[in-house]
Amino acid sequence: MSASTPLKLIVIAAHSSPRVQNGWRELEPCVRAERNIKLVAVDDGGGLDFSRRKAELVVVLGGDGAILRACRQMGSKQLPILGVNLGRLGFLADLSPDEFRDNLHNIAARKFQVVEHLMFECELARRGAAAQRFLGLNEVAVTSAAAMRMIDVHLAVDDEPVTTYSGDGLIVSTPVGSTAHSLSAGGPILRQDLQAFVITPICPHTLTNRPLVDSADCVYTLTLPETPRGTTLIIDGQIKLPLEPGDVIRIRRAPVSFQLAKIPQYSYYGTLHRKLGWGGQPNYQK
Repeated sequence: MSASTPLKLIVIAAHSSPRVQNGWRELEPCVRAERNIKLVAVDDGGGLDFSRRKAELVVVLGGDGAILRACRQMGSKQLPILGVNLGRLGFLADLSPDEFRDNLHNIAARKFQVVEHLMFECELARRGAAAQRFLGLNEVAVTSAAAMRMIDVHLAVDDEPVTTYSGDGLIVSTPVGSTAHSLSAGGPILRQDLQAFVITPICPHTLTNRPLVDSADCVYTLTLPETPRGTTLIIDGQIKLPLEPGDVIRIRRAPVSFQLAKIPQYSYYGTLHRKLGWGGQPNYQK
């Protein structure tokens, strides 16, 4: 694409919160005033059919949850996403509104890097019903939170039985999702561009159960011998489905990738340092 050709841009400001709507009202004049940007469409909550839109970049206003919803909204047509953080923590939505405004000229000049990240496809197979498939970016969680009971989750990798996790549930996460629910459950932080899944037990009842990291080319199958009322399948913290006896959950690499647009001076470890408050070595006193 020629540098003299305006950048085709889509903006998603779909959340109804005043913070997001007011944020877009403040940024919109700047975006429209940038002559090297062509604003193709704005989704302010009405939904947008990406199969009919041609764009080079999607700017998502909100938090990481807004980016997760945008990925599912795009479906098989993933476009590079640049997040503007109007939420709280924001590992993916990395830029503040002021930083986005300051970098707008560079964005229009296509001075950003696009890095592809692993996405997953979660299949829920239920006896007597067609399998349901869901696209996701962060994680699949099987949880007994509403049941208030310990559950057993059998894990198989490429149809080979691995182990049974007894506890409050199990998380299968991508590297991008490793700083979300999996991290709070004691899972490791993975570089976002790794091609791997991490399996993290939630409050395991056995001390020998520890997080497991394995290849993204494997298929992970979860089954439960019992599903107490309230046992739930949760996808990216946004899709919640009650589980029934005999359900089979399969997680595999999705045929599409999440495309994250990054401004050059913003690094992954820099983000971790800012968001998690990493302070380096302790400041020992003599």
